[in-house]
This record gives sequence, C-alpha cells and structure tokens, in this order.
Amino acid sequence: MIPEEELIISSQDYSLLTDLYQLTMAACYTGEKIADRRASFELFVRKLPSNFGYLIAMGLAQALEYLEKLQFNQTQIEALQATEIFAHAPAQFWSLLKSGRFDGDVWAVLEGEAVFANEPILRVEAPLWQAQLVETYLLNTINYQTMIATKAARMRDIAGKEAKLLEFGARRAFSPQGAMWAARAALAAGFDSTSNVLAALKLKQQPSGTMAHALVMAITALSGEEDQAFEAFDHYFPQAPLLIDTYDTIAAAKRIAQKKIEVSGVRIDSGDLVELSQQVRSLLPEIEIFASGDLDEWEINRLQKEGASINGYGIGTQLVTGTPVNGVYKLVEIDSIPTMKQSSSKATYPGRKQIFRQIIDGEIAQDRLGLATEAPKSGEKSLLQLIMKDGVRLQPPETLTAIRQRTANTVASLAKPTRQISNPQSIAVTISDALKSLHNACLQTNQPLIIKN
Repeated sequence: MIPEEELIISSQDYSLLTDLYQLTMAACYTGEKIADRRASFELFVRKLPSNFGYLIAMGLAQALEYLEKLQFNQTQIEALQATEIFAHAPAQFWSLLKSGRFDGDVWAVLEGEAVFANEPILRVEAPLWQAQLVETYLLNTINYQTMIATKAARMRDIAGKEAKLLEFGARRAFSPQGAMWAARAALAAGFDSTSNVLAALKLKQQPSGTMAHALVMAITALSGEEDQAFEAFDHYFPQAPLLIDTYDTIAAAKRIAQKKIEVSGVRIDSGDLVELSQQVRSLLPEIEIFASGDLDEWEINRLQKEGASINGYGIGTQLVTGTPVNGVYKLVEIDSIPTMKQSSSKATYPGRKQIFRQIIDGEIAQDRLGLATEAPKSGEKSLLQLIMKDGVRLQPPETLTAIRQRTANTVASLAKPTRQISNPQSIAVTISDALKSLHNACLQTNQPLIIKN
C-alpha cells in the first residue's frame, strides 16, 4: 500500500500525482485498443488574467523532469488495484502501466518568452495514453510558475533595474512544493534573491533576508533596550538589514544615527511607507531602505510616484498567491486527424500549431498563430521549439541566468501599452489563412477532418 504517514512528494510519486480521470481514460483507451495512437495535446490560456497584457512562460524545466522520471512501480499498481475502481479495466492496462515510460516529443516556448491568449506554451506528441496522463502535472507546474514569473516580471519592470527585489513568499505559498517553484520562477523572471534557503541552495543562489520582529521583542524584553537587539544582530550578521518598525520606526532610526551603529540597511514592514522612508532617509542617508508588507506591482508603482525613498522590496503574499493563470490542455490531433472543441465560450482551434513572431526595431509587432506545417514568413521567428524527442531532452537544462536575461529582453521588447499594469493592450495575434481554413472546414462539417498530405 501507499505510505500514509507523510504527504511529501518524491519523484517516485509523480505517476500518481494526477487526476483520477486521466487513469480511467487511459484504461478506456486501452480497452478500445487506441492507447498507442499518436496524439497531440496543446497547453494554452484562452484569455489573459484581468489587467495582464502578456504572460511570461515558465515551468518547462520541471515539466521535462517530470516526463523523464514518469513510471509506475509495483506498489503503486497494487494500490490502484486495491481501490477496486479499475475492477473492469482490461488486463492490458496494468501491463501498460508497468512497462510504460514517456517516449513522446515535446515542443515548447522557451522559458522567459512572452505568450498571449490562445498561443500554445507547450505541445505534447505521444501515444494517446501517455499524452493524456501527464495533463494534470503539466498544468500544475506551468500554470503556477507562469503566474509567478509574470507577476515578478511586472514588478521588476515597475521597480526598475536598480531596485532590489527579494522573494519572501515561502510562508504564503500554497504548499512547500509551491514555495520552491515560486522562488525559482521569481528568480528566473528578474528577482535578485529569495529567503527560501532550500530553493536558493538547490538553485545555486545565495539566500537573503533580514530578521523578524520576534528577535527584537525577545532581546528587548530581556535587556530592556531595542538597540541591544540591533547591536546583537548586526554583530553576527553585519551585512543584513535591521527591521526597525517593531515599536517606533523613526525613534529607532534616530537612535541608530545617534549611536552611529554601522548597518548596511533597514527594513520597514508597516505604516506609511512613503513618509517613513523619507524620514529614515533624512536620518540615515547612506543606507539601503527596504520595504515589505503585502506589496505588489500597483503598490510599488504608487510608492514610487509619491516619492518614497526605497531601494528594495520584499515581496511575498501578493507574488505567490496572485491572479491565477487558467491554462488548459486540449487534444488538437490524433492519428493526423485534427480535433477541436466547440463548446460555447470554450472552443479551440484544431490541429498542431506554431507561433510566428514578428519583431520590428526590437519590438514585438505581432504574433501569427498558424499550423505547425507552415513556414515562417520573412521577418518572423517560430517560438515553439522541439525540446524533447522520443522521451529524451535534446539540450541540457538552461541556467537561471540565461532565463532571467531572456525574460528581461522579452519585457523590453513589449510596447509600453502592453507592459502597463492597468488596462494594458495585448499584442495582436492574427490567425493564419491555413488555420482559418481548417477551422472553418471543421465547423461546417461538425466532424474532424483527415489532413491529406
């Protein structure tokens, strides 16, 4: 049986980290003898979140790690059988799970690229049962990391290149795994560091942080002086900012200035950040001032417009619990037969697709959504690249530095109306003539069509 003591996920658990219907459909495909038919699924968003002009694709690295390690062991198979849900499943289904590995192809937009509504971030081409089974995990990592990366990119864009952005979201993320992904996505999209020690060390980054109010209160209660807490912490960690708003922010700053306590910086976590930062700056003109406390891109924008004297921001809750990215994963082709969903408000385009991006004078002019069999026009580049072939990665994982630079370049290539955080204007995405023709043909017949090569 599956151990129940700890709800901790390891790579061995990946195969069962899926919705039940992925497995029941795989069993059905097996019984109908279509499990090994070649299928293509695409992951995309139907519409951008409110007040978002773009999304930054992220999560591909973890998606590929998952696909590489996907397998079922005997314990997992026996646990599924014990549920009796699969009592009528064909015997071949269990053989398929026992011997199965992901051996399909993956086409994807590179991490750090901008994407827009209806553009596939990723396409899986594999035997039907495999392509179906992986839906849940792929949506989980790509939806969440794309949301974090987009928020982080917007915050970096608003804060400017010189500001320091620190990811403080581990305690607010939806799960410990989510905290790891959030730290990675934030760093890849332009943040300078994370307070999540495990994430930082795994990503070969330097963790960073300050102190909590508890240290100030504990030492103050025992010694009778708040300054004792400052001096103690500064003695052991001279490069870390001091948290000065536990009791009275301005009084604390005055004493630090009078006693000439040599500190590298201070953090303010509450109160009127504009007024407090200005007063602290007048008292401590040479130090860095950090702000925190439910900050997001709109609050950073407000603080800057109102003249706050802040060098960096600690971002937690509003980054890791922000507006969800509602990506979907839909079948677009099976055995060269294009498929499409026609449900009201949830219709999809048929066939395997490619994104053709046109950049003029360093700025994204427009995107064209076409069929994968089309070629880019002059001045266009194809965004979806073949990343995995027959279950094997074609290139080693990219570094965070490379992804961070791509994100910065991508955001810089967006027009100002697309980058603005209120009422943005998204990039125009046109539909190619070939895709229009296929779509219209499917609508007219209400049946999938076989493409004649």
